[in-house]
Amino acid sequence: MDDRELHEHLIGQQGSRAALNTPVLVLDLDLLERNIAAMQAKATDKGVALRPHAKTHKSVDIAHRQIAAGAVGVCCAKIGEAEVMVDAGVAGVLITSPVAAPAAIERLANLAIHSEGLMATVDHPQVAWAIDEALARSDASLDVVIDIDPGIRRTGVASVEAAVELARTIADCGRLRLRGVQFYCGMQQHIEDFPARRAAIEERTSYLQGVLGALSEAGFPPEIVTGSGTGTHAIDLALGVFTELQTGSYVFMDTQYLDCDLDGSGKAPFETSLAVDARVVSANHSALVTIDSGFKSLSTDGGSPRVGKGASPDTVFAFMGDEHGALVGPDIGTRLRPGDPVSLVVPHCDPTVNLYDHYHVVQGDTLVDIWPVSARGRAR
Repeated sequence: MDDRELHEHLIGQQGSRAALNTPVLVLDLDLLERNIAAMQAKATDKGVALRPHAKTHKSVDIAHRQIAAGAVGVCCAKIGEAEVMVDAGVAGVLITSPVAAPAAIERLANLAIHSEGLMATVDHPQVAWAIDEALARSDASLDVVIDIDPGIRRTGVASVEAAVELARTIADCGRLRLRGVQFYCGMQQHIEDFPARRAAIEERTSYLQGVLGALSEAGFPPEIVTGSGTGTHAIDLALGVFTELQTGSYVFMDTQYLDCDLDGSGKAPFETSLAVDARVVSANHSALVTIDSGFKSLSTDGGSPRVGKGASPDTVFAFMGDEHGALVGPDIGTRLRPGDPVSLVVPHCDPTVNLYDHYHVVQGDTLVDIWPVSARGRAR
């Protein structure tokens, strides 16, 4: 029995959030929509396009809401995510990781036949030629952007000269059209101190401007400069180099971004809309209770979750195995009893979402809908 079969009868019932089987992924619809509107307003105010990253939510329901609010499309990390979005009628999909495996290139070429506004990144001449050949077999064409390495050494061309060389290769390909560049400073997104993050981004932006200048001088002026993220959106908007932002986590706000001063104000500009609801399953110690959420229901790469509701905010969470976590705090075992609900703010939203099949969408404490995590597991 899946989540919809378990919980569909609760939709519309006042207070039905409390009746959900736990652990469960819960999404506050009002907070989500406020976050979508807030980021869109920031980008629109600066004349910058918004192409949010769907790897965060993996949801066609959320993608459609982002586009309805003004986004030009969405980003996807891999070809599988892009297929889900395109099949659901989402236009303007940009695949942000290079598609290089032969089977994936064939899928990309087939996707290009029936998608509207599909784009992909490339960072190597050999891959550009391989994609071009696959597109010829499919009788399709594709817009691409050059991925520029911001210093992570993960993907992207490694120098100004390599960017120009790749642009020339793309120009020689009959089925590819160069639209611009991608520059994502992933290492800088979670620098907690705003001045330190700003200084790091200013230095990297200077390098980006050098690449843009060289491409323009070589006859390839970029129409699109895409990148940025939730952690650097305010800085990048102020610097004015990007033509579009790829922000993702702003829709949810996990603990990693709550720890950051995102815009220099010292206050979070977005609200925490995502939670994992759990329940106490054991309370036999005065300073510790056990809940039904562990490694299998929460990401572990971003530290520990925080208590959002159900216990004191200073309660400490500790993983206790695959299925369990501990909440530690003075007298917590006398204040919470088995069956009591606890809501957790997730440490890293993207991999946490990928653990679930559905969002349980609430307004207040009432379940109002159940949305599938449409691209869950579609990393290939």
